[in-house]
Amino acid sequence: MNTRDEALHATRIREEVAAIVARARIAQRSIADATQARADELAVAAAWAIVEPTRNRALAELAVRDSGMGDVADKIAKNRRKTMGLLRDLAGMKTAGIIAEDRERGLIEIARPVGVVAAITPSTNPGATPANNIVNALKARNAIVLAPSPKGATTLAKLIEYVHAELDRVRAPRDLVQMLPAPVSREHTRELMRQADLVVATGSQSNVRSAYQSGTPALGVGAGNVAVIVDETADLADAAAKIAASKTFDHATSCSSENSVIAVAAVADALVAALAREGGVRLDREETLRLRQTMFPDGKLSPAVVAQSAATIAGLAGLVRPAVADARFLIVDEDGVGPEHPYSGEKLSPVLAFYRAQDFDAAVARADEILGYQGAGHSVGLYTAMPERGTRLGLTLPVCRVIVNQAHCFATGGAYDNALPFSLSMGCGTWGGNSFSDNLNVRHFLNVTRVVHPLAPAKVREPTEDELFGAYRKKFRT
Repeated sequence: MNTRDEALHATRIREEVAAIVARARIAQRSIADATQARADELAVAAAWAIVEPTRNRALAELAVRDSGMGDVADKIAKNRRKTMGLLRDLAGMKTAGIIAEDRERGLIEIARPVGVVAAITPSTNPGATPANNIVNALKARNAIVLAPSPKGATTLAKLIEYVHAELDRVRAPRDLVQMLPAPVSREHTRELMRQADLVVATGSQSNVRSAYQSGTPALGVGAGNVAVIVDETADLADAAAKIAASKTFDHATSCSSENSVIAVAAVADALVAALAREGGVRLDREETLRLRQTMFPDGKLSPAVVAQSAATIAGLAGLVRPAVADARFLIVDEDGVGPEHPYSGEKLSPVLAFYRAQDFDAAVARADEILGYQGAGHSVGLYTAMPERGTRLGLTLPVCRVIVNQAHCFATGGAYDNALPFSLSMGCGTWGGNSFSDNLNVRHFLNVTRVVHPLAPAKVREPTEDELFGAYRKKFRT
């Protein structure tokens, strides 16, 4: 393509995206001053588009068929649980008008929409993630334009068809929720990022980097590579059951799925036995090497194994031992970290690296090493009878979440039995190259205007120099 053709191509893309964004802006202006009741109605309408059982199943089946990843039953459960949990979190939350007022301090906070949100969504969760973004955007009175991965485009198109049917039902403009037309290109996605008011990027790190480089305020998430410590006080049966449930859910499509277990030596053999009772099969040295050649043929994770069943992966690797062929998940022994030890990284598959550590201190050091290689900022897991050890991990490891005695992939993105907000996008803070460290939630889809009145004279007090510097001067003799 010569320079003139490149310029024409860029102009065409810019104009195509501009037309979509223009429609979104018109639609958003129609709800910018909507009441809280109307904002709630829009959010519930969008949520029902994916929760309604017939549509939920259709979306799950389409996602597995076209992406080739994951499990239909698990995607049905994920679509429902994540959306229901999100609505639970949003119930009663103020996102329109005055959301807080402190009369004594003369401060009023008013929720305002951000405008048009660009949401970049992954193929691993082509239904649940965009649904989460759509509900949050509408609750905050925004319009949203979604850019799917190519493998997730058909699922997103069907989801938006369902959302539009619900928007029709509540007499809201369909242009509140749109997607880039297929085939979705990187050029279209990047142009959408430039033209929107806010970018939310979930999925590949290249998309996240593009979001931060777009010139538009952006919320991107970091890579996962969850390590879970099992210490000498842990309930091993409980830990094994939860690790297995989390590791195998939707064939490990979640960035919150365990990638490594670090067992304190005193319980390591017993934990391997407990994992075996949950369907985990430990590979021997030769099998581990053969699997490595299949999973990492050029040192990088092969797309052929991502979100596939353990049986499929074993077949690809030519592992014919009956126990392996029937495994729920595969366990590989590992003793190193870094590029020369690819099992130490994120695997997005039901393959679990198993480390042994002399004691809890050594386990913490190993987790820190793994995070330093990949997954910094995301999360770490811990099974223990000593709650204070969770606090220690929070004080020392570069993570935004420490998940204690819980199945990691169910807990990290919010659960009914913990206090984290339901989300499919976890900010990883500066450790993960992100601008936020929370679970992505509706507050990230809002601007907040503050109306500030002067304090009553009796409330005004300027501190003295001695109050602020007295202790410092005394200690350091200034």
